[in-house]
Amino acid sequence: MSFWPMSRCQLVAGSQVLPLPEQAPCHAAYENSNDSWHPEFQGSASPCTKALGVPACGGWGPSSCGFRVKKGVLVLDPQLLQFGGPSSSVPALASSPAVSISDVDTVREGHESELLRNLAEEFPLEQGFTIVFHGRRSNLDLVANSVEEAQIWMQGLQLLVDFVTSMDQQERLDQWLSDWFQHGDKNQDGRMTFGEVQRLLHLMNVEMDQDHAFQLFQRADASQSGTLEGEEFVEFYKSLTQRPEVQELFEKFSSDGQKLTLLEFVDFLQEEQKEGERASDLALELIDCYEPSDSGKLRHVLSMDGFLSYLYSKDGDIFNPTCLPIYQDMTQPLNQYYISSSHNTYLVGDQLCGQSSVEGYIRALKRGCRCVEVDVWDGPSGEPIVYHGHTLTSRIPFKDVVAAIGQYAFQTSDYPVILSLENHCSWEQQEIIARHLTEILGNQLLSTTLDGHLPTQLPSPEELRRKILVKGKKLKTLEEDLEEEEEEPESEPEEAELQLEAQMESEPQELSPRSKDKKKKSKPILCPSLSALVVYLKAVTFYSFTHSREHYRFYETSSFSEAKAKSLIKEAGNEFVLHNTWQLSRVYPSGLRTDSSNYNPQEFWNAGCQMVALNMQTAGLEMDLCDGLFRQNAGSGYVLKPDFLRDAQSSFHPERPISPFKAQTLLIQVISGQQLPKVDKTKEESIVDPLVRVEIFGVRPDTSRQETSYVENNGFNPYWGQTLCFRVLVPELALLRFVVKDYDWKSRNDFIGQYTLPWNCMQQGEPVLPPLARTPALAAFLILSPAPLSRLPPHTLALQGWHQPPSSLHLCAHLHPGRARGG
Repeated sequence: MSFWPMSRCQLVAGSQVLPLPEQAPCHAAYENSNDSWHPEFQGSASPCTKALGVPACGGWGPSSCGFRVKKGVLVLDPQLLQFGGPSSSVPALASSPAVSISDVDTVREGHESELLRNLAEEFPLEQGFTIVFHGRRSNLDLVANSVEEAQIWMQGLQLLVDFVTSMDQQERLDQWLSDWFQHGDKNQDGRMTFGEVQRLLHLMNVEMDQDHAFQLFQRADASQSGTLEGEEFVEFYKSLTQRPEVQELFEKFSSDGQKLTLLEFVDFLQEEQKEGERASDLALELIDCYEPSDSGKLRHVLSMDGFLSYLYSKDGDIFNPTCLPIYQDMTQPLNQYYISSSHNTYLVGDQLCGQSSVEGYIRALKRGCRCVEVDVWDGPSGEPIVYHGHTLTSRIPFKDVVAAIGQYAFQTSDYPVILSLENHCSWEQQEIIARHLTEILGNQLLSTTLDGHLPTQLPSPEELRRKILVKGKKLKTLEEDLEEEEEEPESEPEEAELQLEAQMESEPQELSPRSKDKKKKSKPILCPSLSALVVYLKAVTFYSFTHSREHYRFYETSSFSEAKAKSLIKEAGNEFVLHNTWQLSRVYPSGLRTDSSNYNPQEFWNAGCQMVALNMQTAGLEMDLCDGLFRQNAGSGYVLKPDFLRDAQSSFHPERPISPFKAQTLLIQVISGQQLPKVDKTKEESIVDPLVRVEIFGVRPDTSRQETSYVENNGFNPYWGQTLCFRVLVPELALLRFVVKDYDWKSRNDFIGQYTLPWNCMQQGEPVLPPLARTPALAAFLILSPAPLSRLPPHTLALQGWHQPPSSLHLCAHLHPGRARGG
């Protein structure tokens, strides 16, 4: 794609030129939603709400306060890779006049939007389109003046999104520098005076002595014009971002301090990166990929710029490369895996008045969730609806939910999706549910055993590739279904009620006194056609572990409230572990969590619970842990449990871990950081006081945290040089979370960013993390190494914002084996 040069009003892709009107009128239709940003971000309004102007109330549909339609002008600036409303002409973008293209995930056509479909009488769907953002920011629905104009906008935006996505490290850095130059060049004359540079330094979170800044300015001003132009500004930036720690490491292996020869780079890969025998071949590949100069590539040498590019590349990832693709055995029964699971997936807000939306399913499935929940109730006109029963949450058609699941189920992962069905419908509407599932999902829906025979264990994720399984109530046992040689006529309601008498217990709603009154009414009757769609995941009520062993089968699954599961872990932790070696368990949040908050999932993973369901619309520590665990194995949503949680004879107790598990000691030296983003960008003169906190989550004795002291007024290149030490009894269950905060003596420390990863996915050497775990405007980077502490290699935890290059924390980690003791 050709990108430079281009005017403000056109996009160029190959030979195709797409004109964009400089003032493109459009209607902005935006949904109300209770958007949740990372709760550790503090402020009067969430970045999401401030950026999109999203009201805070709930509701949905044209008869409620669920949306507003405003007229305005939206301008796309392809040169700055941003779009926005000039002079606040688009209310939804009023407080954020420019939105970066890097924050856009994709662009959808109008007919895919719930909101625009509800406005079809006012605007033709062909004139509408939807901008979908990364993370939890609400979608922005727009309507152009014509179908042709809508097509131009959709094509143009998608071309830019694809262009930004395909950028390599150097291109991203170039774009970042270009953005900062535009910010600093206040009068837009293409030059920056020293006064403009001083203002820019504060915007970049840099507090620097004025004399030193002026020396760097003069050194970069090669033309001696008293201003900095493009290349001169690049040199000024390089002088700001010199890395003494990286330079020291580079010179340790470089004989002349200017370059690394092939043999020197091989030495580095073997000694520091622990690459072993493959270091020679790998060195050639890396030089060819990251050395910027053609002459360097020909001579097989790596310059300092190439060395830095390598450190920040995907090849320097903290994750062991073998953990990134599917690396685990996917042929074990389903109950041997942790399964990424969502609670009340349809909700994008709170549990009482929040908005229900198919977008909840789309976002959950795209992030790798493999178990989604659907609460189905009788709806008007004979069509079942999905919502949180007996509350003021909005309603969505069940068939729309099924269509969304069918469309997005396997875009991120090919492994099976479990549809956890909470059925509250009448006989008649249950038949419609069964019909929608069968007709819309087609061959994706698993409606019988894989080979037509009675299995002896649950099938594996590999065997169930691209299949959707229904988890719910069932009239008969699987054995009875398979024993029927002839198709029997449908049972009458009275007969079905007798068959279902002892099987109709469902997951408690725990909503309100009103909902408890409703439960006193007679239960609905289960329709045989819907019952038949439940094959391997029959929902049953849990009474005790003894009762389950004596009366239940491996294909039956129980759900536990968080309080019940906690009690069982405390009272009978080993029995719970053994229960989860042969049967699936699902844990769900308390009904008292009306704000859609979450519990800590780690304590339930410690007991081997497979489906630990979370409110995925709510960011925070709990979802950080979930994202961290399921980042491995290609983000497939399935992670194989440790051996001792899959052994039917296991003696493991999550509350009292003992040998033979091997303890380890982790030493982490936090050395320095660079270009940490400013938390409150509205305060131009403020500079962050950063500190680093390292947290470990695992079994109770292993859960701990430590932090460095804060560095005053320095977010650009803070130095800590502090060592943190952790002893871990059960590393197989441990997750590491690295948090950067802005110290505030008057109030709670402001959250800057975080990164979470499983202990067993850490790679030796000096890897660097790619942009991952997006917080509202941040992506996180991390580097760890078990190299000796005395070597002080440059390990990095980097935080990248809308206009930030890879900023970093230097860490050094050292693992020591140790003897385990009883906890």
